[in-house]
Amino acid sequence: MTQEKKTWSDRFETSLHPAIAVFNASIGFDIELIEYDLTGSVAHAQMLAHTGIISAEEGDTLVEGLEQIREEYREDNFHPGVEDEDVHFAVEKRLIEIVGDVGKKLHTGRSRNDQVGTDIRLYLREQIRTIQIQIRAFQQALLTHAEAHVETLIPGYTHLQRAQPISLAHHLMAYFQMTQRDWERLDDVFKRTNISPLGCGALAGTTFPIDRHYSANLLEFDRIYQNSLDGVSDRDFAIEFSAAASLVMVHLSRMAEEMIFWASKECSFITLKDSCATGSSIMPQKKNPDIPELVRGKTGRVFGHLQGLLVLMKGLPLAYNKDLQDDKEGLFDTVRTVQGCLEAMTILLSEGIEFQISRLEEAVNEDFSNATDVADYLAGKGVPFREAYNLVGKVVKTSIAADKLLKDLTMEEWQALHPKFEEDIYEVIAPKQVVAARNSYGGTGFEQVRQAIATAKDLMYS
Repeated sequence: MTQEKKTWSDRFETSLHPAIAVFNASIGFDIELIEYDLTGSVAHAQMLAHTGIISAEEGDTLVEGLEQIREEYREDNFHPGVEDEDVHFAVEKRLIEIVGDVGKKLHTGRSRNDQVGTDIRLYLREQIRTIQIQIRAFQQALLTHAEAHVETLIPGYTHLQRAQPISLAHHLMAYFQMTQRDWERLDDVFKRTNISPLGCGALAGTTFPIDRHYSANLLEFDRIYQNSLDGVSDRDFAIEFSAAASLVMVHLSRMAEEMIFWASKECSFITLKDSCATGSSIMPQKKNPDIPELVRGKTGRVFGHLQGLLVLMKGLPLAYNKDLQDDKEGLFDTVRTVQGCLEAMTILLSEGIEFQISRLEEAVNEDFSNATDVADYLAGKGVPFREAYNLVGKVVKTSIAADKLLKDLTMEEWQALHPKFEEDIYEVIAPKQVVAARNSYGGTGFEQVRQAIATAKDLMYS
């Protein structure tokens, strides 16, 4: 097989070995950047005409040719191959076919190094905004359940041991707060993504009288890189995004784990609806929580892409190095994975689960998670808390031995433990009162939870 000579320059006398051409090519994955490459190229052509580097007519011709390529791509009539190496050469080659020699002027004052940096930023800032919209949809699903379940109780856990009963809405709103931080973190990443490297050239700028601010404004970048070396070699924004995406996945995975636990027969706090569950190939009775399990599993690949980017960058000298070609596949997969998981978890939360209210009510009445309230009760009557704490520990121990819960103790038994106990102890240790009493700011008390929901809604819709 003979390879057509690559027209790098007359510096090269022979073409690449066919296997090396395939190894070197990125067109198989960076074609995903084509719309952004076309958009950046249109702005570059307009800037060249604006500065007089090319004529206005030539600028119009370039723009028309680029838009024709965009139309061909959208109509599935543009299929570059390995011989085109990457999306940038593929576009330039097709442009020259369409408009002739004027197409050869598009690359004036520009390198593939600043070109690809521009493309990635245009791509990523759009994906960030999409993910933020998805986070809002996920948060809305949380709010819908929270509003319906302010006074529904669920066991709260520490160390995966029953700790204290809490409002189910309070539990769900914890995930709202996590994902709100995710939204804000992505907003911050956007600021450092939305900086234009266009015009930095290969590494040192250009001798042409370009106007970098003009092209940056056309592309709606907030500002431009101040140092051309930094502009073409910076991938901090991609690493920051990958770190923010990893935290999104951490939070989705934590909720996924809880849903898997809640759906188990041992727990039975939720039922999975048929639209969001699968069965076993040999066990007909099973309903499997595949969505949260997949989310939990896919979290690892996003973590891996972050690590890959960090390792990719850690030893690179300035400025551009071919290693940077490998920044894209992991970044693209991270975006797809996060977006897919957010969509799936939002559907699961919105349409795929049903909370089992009677089972939840039973659960908060079958343990000693009200023991802290007994100690607080005595402390409120002047008994030193540590003394009260030790006393209640003994009560729990003797109750377990007698196969009783605290609510089953008689008044005589209470007063035998300590004379400060009165009839109101039964009201104090009732699960609903246990929750309602925790009315400190940010606590699980019903009024606090209602206020948290109201504040969240204001945040969502402001």
